[in-house]
Amino acid sequence: MIELEGVPELIDPVMVAAFEGWNDAGDAASTAVAHLDKEWKGEVFAALDAEDYYDFQVNRPTVWLDAGVRKITWPTTRLSVVRVGGEKPRDLVLVRGIEPSMRWRSFCNELLGFAHELGVELVVILGALLGDTPHTRPVPVSGVTSDPDLARTMDLEETKYEGPTGIVGILQEACTHAGVPAVSLWAAVPHYVSQPPNPKATLALLNRLEDLIDLRIPLGELPEDARAWQLGVDQLAAEDSEVAEYVQTLEEARDTAELPEASGEAIAREFERYLRRRDGGGPTAQAGGHATEGGESAFLRDGPAGRTRQPKPLRPDTDADAGAGTDSTADTGPESGSAGESGSARDAGPGSDADSAAETGPDTGRDTDGDSSEDSSED
Repeated sequence: MIELEGVPELIDPVMVAAFEGWNDAGDAASTAVAHLDKEWKGEVFAALDAEDYYDFQVNRPTVWLDAGVRKITWPTTRLSVVRVGGEKPRDLVLVRGIEPSMRWRSFCNELLGFAHELGVELVVILGALLGDTPHTRPVPVSGVTSDPDLARTMDLEETKYEGPTGIVGILQEACTHAGVPAVSLWAAVPHYVSQPPNPKATLALLNRLEDLIDLRIPLGELPEDARAWQLGVDQLAAEDSEVAEYVQTLEEARDTAELPEASGEAIAREFERYLRRRDGGGPTAQAGGHATEGGESAFLRDGPAGRTRQPKPLRPDTDADAGAGTDSTADTGPESGSAGESGSARDAGPGSDADSAAETGPDTGRDTDGDSSEDSSED
């Protein structure tokens, strides 16, 4: 029995979770949850026992000084609550941590225990993958679920993926089996510039989350950071003719694939978000930037890359203003509605490394050499 002393009764609570590691290319997903926690001043009420779930040789603790006293921070997963006011108040339970090294079933059961005790009505798990998507276009964000009814009512894809998975897929299935509605949102990060941070992908995830739970999210400096990131990558790409040519190929494929959607569902969703923000609709804790700043679209599918060769990743000699760079080129993807998996697991967190230039990762829905974003989505 989980005791939650000091946690007030929540209003229509939604649990939003993200985990560093395999499912977090460019740190986009974990940064999105961290942004929510910062903007709404979340209060941590629980932390899972690090001894139960983490290998400290893989995820090492850190030592720091506090007024001359040495302290240790252990890698773990923490839960916090944010109270969102407004005409339609809705509380969020934020889960942020590192993908566990072991005992995944117990890990998920413990999180579901908190969800049950807090009366959580929906679990949204954020993830990010590496894909063949150009950095100059809106970041594709896919929403998937294992629940057919939820897929229909929330306009999501129903996953039919079979193959290796990460903690995002395991937690979603645990929620489904426990009767808790669960959705996974996946942002596609350009594989040729995968080094974190990626504020553009973070912003895209928050835009999609805002639409999903009908909640106005304060964006703070994220739109400006996203523009600066794209400008920095533009400058790096311009210095490498091979990368510039490859980006142009991705742009042409993306634009061709999205032509039919350009005047339909995507524009309608953007217009609805614009009206909601202009009229002040939806609950909010504080004012934020415009959701579409930085060229973001809520949910645009990435088209086939149509590439014939793999460019070398961008590697700035110095820290670029945008923080762009890469240790990998195409080694991760989410679970999708089609069976098939290529590649092995990757650690998308800080300091991650992958030697393959065409390796798909967590759960790509297509048996390709890393150029899948169109149908990729995590269950």
